[in-house]
Amino acid sequence: QVQLVESGGGLVQAGGSLRLSCAASGSIFSISAMGWYRQAPGQQRELVASIISGDSTVYANSVKGRFTISRDNAKNTVYLQMNSLKPEDTAVYYCNADIKSSRFGVTGGYWGQGTQVTVSS
Repeated sequence: QVQLVESGGGLVQAGGSLRLSCAASGSIFSISAMGWYRQAPGQQRELVASIISGDSTVYANSVKGRFTISRDNAKNTVYLQMNSLKPEDTAVYYCNADIKSSRFGVTGGYWGQGTQVTVSS
């Protein structure tokens, strides 16, 4: 079994900052990509940022220059530093990771439970 546990969400004023964390635990042989998605009410879930094992990153255009994704491979943890937050960043943020549980096993996609980020104007 693999679990992703997120933390760090909350309420912040526009222009403020938050740092999200997501720790993977359980049966983990390797982790390739890790990323953050978000879903606002009435909207589809969208990619915010992702990072692969080689530290290559991808960002949504709407967050470029404001958000930074990073990972600590020793801790199986991915972070999302969010600066200059805007009301339109308000959403539930979900962690996602592609994890292999054994050397010859298949890679599965796992999701965290989500953490609410609310940005007030």
